[in-house]
Amino acid sequence: MLKLGLFDGAYYLAGYAVECALKACIAKGTRRYEFPDKKKVDSSHTHRLEDLIKIAGLDEALERAGTDPDFRRNWDVVQSWSEQSRYRRHRPESAQELLRAVGDRRHGVISWTKLQW
Repeated sequence: MLKLGLFDGAYYLAGYAVECALKACIAKGTRRYEFPDKKKVDSSHTHRLEDLIKIAGLDEALERAGTDPDFRRNWDVVQSWSEQSRYRRHRPESAQELLRAVGDRRHGVISWTKLQW
């Protein structure tokens, strides 16, 4: 999408990928045939990344990862995303910055999230 100049969609979907990855971490914590806690299930129905970090139990892991300045910078960029971004216009630079923060193979948010599930 970025290469096609669809900056708004690229921005929105990059953040949504992080949301989905965090929800995968939450789902991974549910065992097969387990009847999940209703409060946890209900609270998982959010787009707020900070809330999803807490629900997934990744607070401490995020804090530890934050000691890496490159990861911290990427997380700070990703935190500015919200589901409301789909209704906003995004500059090419902001879409590129978010995609870098999400996709950086060594210090990116998706790479970190994959280590958690």
